[in-house]
Amino acid sequence: MACPPEVLLRFALRGKFVLRTRPITQLKPTSTVHYQAQRTYRAAQCQELGKPLVLARLPSQELQSGQVRIKVCAAGVNFGDLLMIQGAYQEKPPLPFVAGSELAGEVLDIGDDVTNFRKGDRVVGLTFNLGAFAEEAVCNQYELWHIPKSIDYVTAASLPCSYGTAWLGLTRRAKVREGETVLVTAAAGAVGLAAVDLASHVLGAKVIGAAGGPEKCQLLEKRGAFATIDYKTESIRDKTKEVTDGEGANVIFESVGGDTFKQCLRSIAWEGRIMVIGFAGGEVPKIPANILLVKNVSAIGFYWGQHALKDNAAYRKSVEDVFKLCDQGKISPHIGKVWTLDQVNEAFLSVKDRKSTGKVVVKMD
Repeated sequence: MACPPEVLLRFALRGKFVLRTRPITQLKPTSTVHYQAQRTYRAAQCQELGKPLVLARLPSQELQSGQVRIKVCAAGVNFGDLLMIQGAYQEKPPLPFVAGSELAGEVLDIGDDVTNFRKGDRVVGLTFNLGAFAEEAVCNQYELWHIPKSIDYVTAASLPCSYGTAWLGLTRRAKVREGETVLVTAAAGAVGLAAVDLASHVLGAKVIGAAGGPEKCQLLEKRGAFATIDYKTESIRDKTKEVTDGEGANVIFESVGGDTFKQCLRSIAWEGRIMVIGFAGGEVPKIPANILLVKNVSAIGFYWGQHALKDNAAYRKSVEDVFKLCDQGKISPHIGKVWTLDQVNEAFLSVKDRKSTGKVVVKMD
C-alpha cells in the first residue's frame, strides 16, 4: 500500500509504534476503544540525492498477492546502489526511498498465491522495489531464492549480484574455455574477485588480475590469479604480453572503461573477446574498429540485470548455479568488511573511496 512521505515522517517521529483507532464519529458512547500496535522497522532512507542516508523508522507494509515479508539479516552493497543514492544511476526512484536491492534473511509472512516459500524459510533476494538496507523488506516471490543450509546470511548476501554477473558473463557471453587466459580489470572489487574465483576455480582458466596497489595484487594471487598487474606501476599491455609469451589475453572482463579499456584492447589475443561490464572509471570509451578488424576481435556488451526482463530463466539460473557452486565448496566470496545498519554511510564511503576489497555487506543485528 502506498504511503506518502509526510505520513512516513509522522511514523518516524512517533517512535516504535503507532496507534490505530476508528474515527470518533463511528464510536458509540458505551463502546470500548481497542488499540492495535502497528509493527515498524528501521531503514536507511535516501531523502535527498547526494546526501548521507538517514535512519528512519517506517511502518510495515501490507502484503499484496504474491509478496513475501522478510526479516532482513544482511544486505550486499553494490556500486549501482551508490550511483542511485547519488542520482547518477539510469533509474531514478522517487524520493524518499530505502536503498539497496540485494538481501538475505528469514521469511516472516507470505501473501496470497505464494507457493514457493513459507514462514521461516531462509531466502536471498534481488528486489526491483529496493528496500534492502532495512530490518524488514517486502519482495515479490519471483525475486527470491532459497539459501542452502551450509551458507550463512552474510555470505548469501554477497553472492547473487557479483557472482551472478560474473558467471553469466563468463559462460554465456564470453564463453570462456578451459586453459584460456582471462584478464580481469578492477579485479579486487566484488564483481572482479567473483570473476577471478569462477574463472580459475570452476572454468579452469588462467587468470590475470589487474588492480591498484600491491596489497590488492597479493589478494588476487591468494584468490586464484596466476599473475597480477598493478595499475599504479605497471602497463597493462606490457605485463599481459609478458606473462602470455606475447600472445595476449583470450578474454578480457572489463569494467573500468576509459584508458584502461584502450590498454586492454591492445592486450588482447588473436580472435579474443573483450566484454564490457561497466565504466567504474567514469569514462565511456570509444572502440577503434580497426583493432577489432585486424585481430578478428569480438567486443561484447553485457548487462546482467537486463536478463531479468529479457531472459528471466537465464537470470535465475545464474544465481542458482553460483549458490550450488558455493554449497559444493568450489567458490567462496571474499567479504572485505561487514558493517552494521548504523554504519551504512561508512559502508558506502568505503566503496566510493575504493578502500574496500571484495564484497561489502551490511548486517542488520
